[in-house]
Amino acid sequence: MIISTPSRLLLSALLALSLVAGAHAADTPAAARPPITAFFDNPTFTGALLSPSGKYLAMRVGGNGKRDRVGVLELATDKITVVGSFEDADIGNFAWVNDERLTYSATDRQIGEGDIRFGPGLYAVNRDGSNFRQLVNRSSHFITVNTGLREPLPWNTFLLGQNAGQNSDYVYVVHPNFGGPGEISYYDLQRLNTVNGRVTSVNRPGDSRSWMLDNNGEPRLTHTVEKGLTSIQYLDPQTKEWRKLISFDTYVGGKGAFTPLAFGPDGTLYVIAHHGKDKATVHTFDLKTNTVSDKPLIEITGFDFNGRLIMDEHKLLGVRYWGEAEDTVWFDPAMKAMQAEIDKLLPGTINLLTRPTRPETPWVLVEAYSDTLPRTTLLYNSETKAIRNVGSAHPEIAPEQMAHEKAVHYRARDGLDIPAWLTVPRGPGKNLPMVVLVHGGPFLRGGSWGWDAEAQFLASRGYAVLQPEYRGSTGYGSLHFRAGWKQWGLKMQDDITDGARWAIAQGVADPKRICIAGGSYGGYAALMGLIREPELFRCGIDWAGVTDINLMYDGHWSFTSDLPESYKQYGMPVLVGDQEKDAEQFKATSPLLHASQIKQPLLLAYGGSDYRVPIYHGTKFYKAVKEGNPQVEWIEYTEEGHGWYLPKNRIDFWTRVEKFLDKNLAQP
Repeated sequence: MIISTPSRLLLSALLALSLVAGAHAADTPAAARPPITAFFDNPTFTGALLSPSGKYLAMRVGGNGKRDRVGVLELATDKITVVGSFEDADIGNFAWVNDERLTYSATDRQIGEGDIRFGPGLYAVNRDGSNFRQLVNRSSHFITVNTGLREPLPWNTFLLGQNAGQNSDYVYVVHPNFGGPGEISYYDLQRLNTVNGRVTSVNRPGDSRSWMLDNNGEPRLTHTVEKGLTSIQYLDPQTKEWRKLISFDTYVGGKGAFTPLAFGPDGTLYVIAHHGKDKATVHTFDLKTNTVSDKPLIEITGFDFNGRLIMDEHKLLGVRYWGEAEDTVWFDPAMKAMQAEIDKLLPGTINLLTRPTRPETPWVLVEAYSDTLPRTTLLYNSETKAIRNVGSAHPEIAPEQMAHEKAVHYRARDGLDIPAWLTVPRGPGKNLPMVVLVHGGPFLRGGSWGWDAEAQFLASRGYAVLQPEYRGSTGYGSLHFRAGWKQWGLKMQDDITDGARWAIAQGVADPKRICIAGGSYGGYAALMGLIREPELFRCGIDWAGVTDINLMYDGHWSFTSDLPESYKQYGMPVLVGDQEKDAEQFKATSPLLHASQIKQPLLLAYGGSDYRVPIYHGTKFYKAVKEGNPQVEWIEYTEEGHGWYLPKNRIDFWTRVEKFLDKNLAQP
């Protein structure tokens, strides 16, 4: 099946339905700027899951100064029971084990990465709050409360998080074994009884880095890694033995490479593969001949397939995919009809339906969203056709105050097509101050159509926002991805520059009021943009940005990086550059070595506990750049890692960004 992604330009012109405050006219002028907390505070509602039968709804809620808790709503009676809470922590992930039992973990939304002193643990409880058991310690010193004599598993044990099955008291957990800082050698897999705590280990065929369950919830696939090669291993249900299906380069793939997607109810293995095409598509895999089917089952026009298959106990029902936006195509006629009913009720949003795994009731979970509406969770009754609100992550956001986002394309100077996301404030939308917001990675997809806190915040302050999917970004085909290899600061940078010039040519951006900004790789690109295009970019913002590629390889005595040694040995030389062969290129594309060229206003922000881009990237660069530039601002969040986890720091940072932009882009 070929899925053509619909234009979100048409959808974004429709009424954006506010399910919290009622319907609003999409073009009503905003009375005032929405507060910064509406964008960057911790959400009060953070998720809901229907039980396997659909009789119960588990929800994680917080707010009003309280820790996040998990409660269960009995849908027939509207009775709610809080089944999980901590005095010193918040509820982390939660999942149904079966219709009577849940698991949940702990997290702490009040501390940064540098202050974390415990693991997430794992707990199980019945839906009525009875039969509580701690399954995994939060730390080696944590005092446990349990019935029975069996000790909880070590703190570094984690729920596998695959919901297939959900018809027994068992779950699967993984236990990572480390070969060095940031280097996981392999994951052990264990079958854990959530009632009595008994555990049995699953035999692994090598250094397993991931595990996949079949549709019955049993281990069926693992991928192992050795010396930069990935092997897909299959546990044959007939022989009970592992056998290798294929091997390929871990970082760049190769002939026959594929990504396992799911097992169907009949045992069919579905995989994602390029199979001679530029875009990755969904195929079936013949386990007898070890071959990928020639004809794709699903392909997304213009995009690599990214998504999941939706199945029940008997058949494939549909597919959830990311094209221009996250959306669904149903193969099942009943689900297709239900989707049409809900879309008629909610005409201004994309509506994502989730059925229970073993439905015994008419309830279906719905996530509704648009470019102006953050995700809102609802329940739909397929018998009464009634829909009820459950919760919203950002209830303070009013859609009529938000800007519309659209997918755009422009040509790079060498002719390559570059996708991008353009968010323009309400109003004429011409000759505006603009922020070019560069995504991190860099080898991942930057965004999709929908509400984006950072872009919407900037637009609410009057700035157009361009988010380029420069070469090297994934999701747009193999050619687009490979075109970015060894192009840090070179053609990848040209794509960003060409996007800014395209926005000027379209009349959107004022050529004298453009700022370049980003985090991680995006921070690196912001610095290189200031160096290479001093007349184009009036100012720059870098948070957690790489300042020198050699620092990624060599590290620094003052801090530990979590970049795996295997990535430095096998991945970076191909994707980023070889430290010896490309030494001159690294010099030419090092912001640190060219810091003296930056004369524009610059805002730098780093986390003191960042293990991905340790703070010495920032401190070394700040020392170098401030010698010749008095317009440099420095921010350090001591307890933060690679990004801002705490709302106080997110709010502080974006408040500083707002003042910085107002100061430097307000006047032509």
